[in-house]
Amino acid sequence: MKDLILGNLIRQARGLELLESLQLEELELLVSGKVREIGGLEFSIHELMRQLAAEREELRRRLGGARLREYAAPLPEEEAGRLMELFREIDAAEQRCARQAERNSSLSLALLDQSHELMNFFYESIVPREEPAYGAGGARVRRRPAASLLNGRL
Repeated sequence: MKDLILGNLIRQARGLELLESLQLEELELLVSGKVREIGGLEFSIHELMRQLAAEREELRRRLGGARLREYAAPLPEEEAGRLMELFREIDAAEQRCARQAERNSSLSLALLDQSHELMNFFYESIVPREEPAYGAGGARVRRRPAASLLNGRL
């Protein structure tokens, strides 16, 4: 039983190391502007997170609702120390991954805002300007830009 729990904790720790490296790779792709590659990487990140969640649920099931500290308390000091060391390693890795995810999210949202502003600028630069004109009665009229290339009467 303790070997299964130890193996689960080791898999979680290694999985979080991999998650952190994938997040750093995602950051590099965001910075370099390689948007197409990010989609595949995002899929890998989500699949890894799904696997980590499954490992966490498996650990909870094996512990039977008890906390890891409670499980480790009656074990020999060396084994309990190893379990708690892995637990602290997992917790630290989760914190690093959460901070990196926040950085990546902020950068991607900033790039989205920048793209949106650029598109607005291009749109405003190609929309015809409204110029004042006088109608047949001598009054000033508002012209609307025509929606078609040809405008005529029958």
